[in-house]
Amino acid sequence: MRKALLIICSLTFLLSSCQSEAQTYPDETWSRAENPEATGWPDTDRTNFKRYIIDSTNITGLVLVHNGQIVLEYGNISENSYIASCRKSILSMLYGTYVENGTIDLDNTLDELNINDVTELLPEEKKATIKDLIAARSGVYLRGSNGGDFRRFAPERGSVAPGSHWLYNNWDFNVAGYIFEQETQSNIYDEIEAQLAKPLQMQDWDRTLQKKSGNNTISKFPAYHMWFSTRDMARIGLLMLRNGEWKDSQLISEDWVQEITKQRTSYSEAQKSVPLLKEDGLDLGYGYMWWLIENTNDPRLKNAYSAQGALGQNITVYPEIDVVLAFKTNSVYRRRNSIQTQMKVMQKAVEIYDGR
Repeated sequence: MRKALLIICSLTFLLSSCQSEAQTYPDETWSRAENPEATGWPDTDRTNFKRYIIDSTNITGLVLVHNGQIVLEYGNISENSYIASCRKSILSMLYGTYVENGTIDLDNTLDELNINDVTELLPEEKKATIKDLIAARSGVYLRGSNGGDFRRFAPERGSVAPGSHWLYNNWDFNVAGYIFEQETQSNIYDEIEAQLAKPLQMQDWDRTLQKKSGNNTISKFPAYHMWFSTRDMARIGLLMLRNGEWKDSQLISEDWVQEITKQRTSYSEAQKSVPLLKEDGLDLGYGYMWWLIENTNDPRLKNAYSAQGALGQNITVYPEIDVVLAFKTNSVYRRRNSIQTQMKVMQKAVEIYDGR
């Protein structure tokens, strides 16, 4: 009898262990946690966080996901709107398959790729590689076809070698998009649909909304703007959190997820290049088009990383606590959030979690 009881207890333990390790994913719709408080999200704290969102931000949609289920949502999470520079992080994800199958060689230079612009590239600038572009370390300080970067902090053209200095400049990112299409012979938006939207069962993806734009008298490389809903942004974050795996499919290799979230620029170097970053409230390094949270004493923020866009667009992944945060501010309503507000939301969202 005692032996039988020990066997039953052992089986129960094994079953519970397997269940706890099983990953949860949304199907056509997201599932909501039935009792968030029981899994570490106290009701009072979640209510206070929502009040903060209403009273102190201009966020129009927010989703907080834990263990693959929504534990908190606010606003219109199904509305598609402009996600600004979050587009860059999504492009980095698309690169993976083509880097790994050899279609794209990250060590190819701009010269080898026949890249030039309205303003001619200097010989030194032509030495920049694709790797330099996606790390924001090209040393090319031409104006992009769209604004919204830190080019005003750029050194004199030709004064730094490619790869030696970090600067967040839209020229790099727009050219990275152009090169992706040139080398793969595929449209970025078609790739989003094939690699991400369809396999992730995005609820709101609309291919017809996606369009490029930019001033082609300044640069011939347009910005590949994107429109997503908040709940579909959360699917992007969950895919990254799961190291590129979605249910039974490896959509992006785990190695590539690690590559794009690996530090290429430390927070201290980024702040030296752009002193304004010291005022943001979190210390951020940089990978391949993903921002990395560094120099934090909060264990919930350890190894966290983020896609960020102007006006208040954000996807943040917190690997240590199995959490994804997605929020946005729809500019159509003439609302915006500062970078400092984004940082506060990123911190306050996980301060709710008590680690159960």
